Amino acid sequence: MPRASLPEPPVPAPMLAVAGELPTAEDDDTWGYEFKWDGVRALAAVRDGRLGLWARSGTDLTDRYPELNRLPGVLQRADAVLDGEVVALDRLGRPDFGLLQNRMHRTGGADVARLAAAAPVTFLVFDLLVDGDRGLLDLPYEERRERLDALGPEGHRWVATPWFRGGGAGVHAASRVNGLEGVVAKRLDSAYRPGVRSPEWRKVKHLRMQSVVVGGWRPGKGRRAGGVGSLLVGVHDDDGRLVYAGHVGTGFTDAALRELGALLTPRRGTPFAGDLPRDVARDARWAEPDLVGEVAFAAWTADGRMRHPAWRGLREDVDVDDVVVEWSP
Repeated sequence: MPRASLPEPPVPAPMLAVAGELPTAEDDDTWGYEFKWDGVRALAAVRDGRLGLWARSGTDLTDRYPELNRLPGVLQRADAVLDGEVVALDRLGRPDFGLLQNRMHRTGGADVARLAAAAPVTFLVFDLLVDGDRGLLDLPYEERRERLDALGPEGHRWVATPWFRGGGAGVHAASRVNGLEGVVAKRLDSAYRPGVRSPEWRKVKHLRMQSVVVGGWRPGKGRRAGGVGSLLVGVHDDDGRLVYAGHVGTGFTDAALRELGALLTPRRGTPFAGDLPRDVARDARWAEPDLVGEVAFAAWTADGRMRHPAWRGLREDVDVDDVVVEWSP
């Protein structure tokens, strides 16, 4: 096999999962299961004891999480490319995406150092793409996980996550009991396909989550008067058009709303294709569609709107053009 060089930025985009259901009991033993972590997906490249960290969008994250530069001992001696999730843990040791929001937009300097000391993140590793001089993308998931376990990249702020052969229903139930998002089911024989959203990987969540593009906002009332009251969001359809998917008015802290107001770039007209509901368009303020967020929601309505969406936070690790419907309406 030819020598696999470690990637320079931008690194290959990570393989992605489709939203779906657990595999059937008959197929269960052909799948592996991991817990679904609530953080920022990242690829880590280690060469000569130095770390490069990139989001799935290609954004360089290395300077944003300096506490991860202290590598586990094995990675100080061996080159590797690893796939994982940057998470902020709450006092019970559970990933908390809200806590991570304070870290996502800082790019260096004293502010980052202060936050890293006060609320350090952890890198949860769940795949091994290059091991020394060997590329592993074509190997089955099961073998890559076994090689990751053998490498043991753990220590300081790095943790290799657990995985399970079969037993998906039990792993899914355990994720709920422990307050996690759900599970990711991966076919044991699946190769790693950079940048591909493949049915060989399935994310099975307890709540529906959806990435959205922010295309506008509505003014607040009451204590939100004078600022952003709710966001107008959309997703791309099969033709690449940004279509309106609903307005989100819950799930925000006051600080988050102030931050969003400062980040929105005004524009003259709507960025959404097609007509919006009259009551929404009447007082809408339009924004350039360059911010991506994530919402939790109950279901899609018949006219393609999200029912009861609640804001979870910005997703600067997701490219605007990659935002499409993740759950079938």
